[in-house]
Amino acid sequence: MSRSRKYYIVSLGCPKNTVDSESMAVLLERAGYRVASAPERADLLIVNTCGFIAPAREESVATLHELIDGRRPGQRVIAAGCYAQRSPDELIDAVPGLDGVLGTRHWKDVAALAKRLRSISSSRPHPPEVCVLPEGSSAVPSEDGVHRVAIQGNSAYLMIADGCRRTCAFCAIPLIKGDSVSRPVDAILADARWLADRGIQEIILIAQDTTGYGDDLGMRDGLLVLLDRLVDAVPSVPWIRIMYAFPGPVVGRLMRLMAQYPQILPYLDIPLQHAHPDVLRRMNRPANVDAMRRMIEDLRTEVPGIALRTTFLTGFPGETEEEFEALLDFVVDMRFDRMGVFTYSHEIGTPADRLSDDVSPDVKSERRDRLMEAQQAISLEKNQALVGATLDVLIEGQGDGISVGRSYRDAPEVDCLVLTATQLPVGRIVPVRITAALDYDLVGEPPA
Repeated sequence: MSRSRKYYIVSLGCPKNTVDSESMAVLLERAGYRVASAPERADLLIVNTCGFIAPAREESVATLHELIDGRRPGQRVIAAGCYAQRSPDELIDAVPGLDGVLGTRHWKDVAALAKRLRSISSSRPHPPEVCVLPEGSSAVPSEDGVHRVAIQGNSAYLMIADGCRRTCAFCAIPLIKGDSVSRPVDAILADARWLADRGIQEIILIAQDTTGYGDDLGMRDGLLVLLDRLVDAVPSVPWIRIMYAFPGPVVGRLMRLMAQYPQILPYLDIPLQHAHPDVLRRMNRPANVDAMRRMIEDLRTEVPGIALRTTFLTGFPGETEEEFEALLDFVVDMRFDRMGVFTYSHEIGTPADRLSDDVSPDVKSERRDRLMEAQQAISLEKNQALVGATLDVLIEGQGDGISVGRSYRDAPEVDCLVLTATQLPVGRIVPVRITAALDYDLVGEPPA
């Protein structure tokens, strides 16, 4: 009896990459592969790369080098994902010894590529097999019955669209992913029901721009239509979370759905990127800062207790100290619940790459640190205000008498935790009374 072939996947970058990795795993399983517990036990090694910014590309290259340097005879190494799609030649030059390169929307070809690689002798050098889309293509693969989800404990990411139609000057995603392609509503609902049947407690809707869902399908307010049907399709799933919203009219209508349906968590991730109109114009982003303020105030009025997450860039070309101070004042005034800050880096092929990078790396980092220092104080104050309140918490782990989970205010991986000195059931949503506040995390106990 022949030994079954094994695969090992390293998934880098965002949850959207995680979904693609899970989809590749399903297809490899169908082709007779089994997952390996460690790289040295696998016949096929795959790194699903991130190519969004330079540090992510560096991590991708380092991970590939580590696998190639330590591989045994006969092992094949494939670079998949965003970096593979964006710059395949650059990646091949940076990582000698690659066997295959698989672009973002060729994930469904992973088993066929693996089969081709098996037919090539490993004893002689060969050029990598390359499968990538032409730049700007919006082609999307047939899903072949693969659920476009990634389960993590009792939560799951559910992909609703891929690609992006926005034209933000700093962002390489349209170059990597192409235009936005929305999945059919029925396919999304089928995946959601499949997750519900497996006891999933939280479904997290993801796309490069969730609020743009359905535009390419001719739908008006497609995300709202989808949510209306989703809450009916999976009544047993208590939490539905929305990530990566673009500021605009859909957000205003979305808040009414949040107020109407308890399943739709009062949490919204809206990457705003900056808060000075001149910088926003250079970024090719919505530049009406007063409208942004009203949107935030309306969200808090219409959806009491809503948790708002955002992301900002510091050091975008031309950012003056005055423009940065406007951003800092905005952060202090708006008091976001969660916030991420990144320093700008030039990305080849983006409109902003043509601009002079006249903000030094040290100034970019110093401005990022000032924003995060302000946010740390805001986060602590908001957490202190929750002491004495009772929050529902999805328990995700326990050990040594401590349980760890998340409330509705926290998305996995990017936000904060609720800690209890009590063994609570993993995978269940339980009430926790908050007894203490840390800078970002909360401490609590089951109500008496």
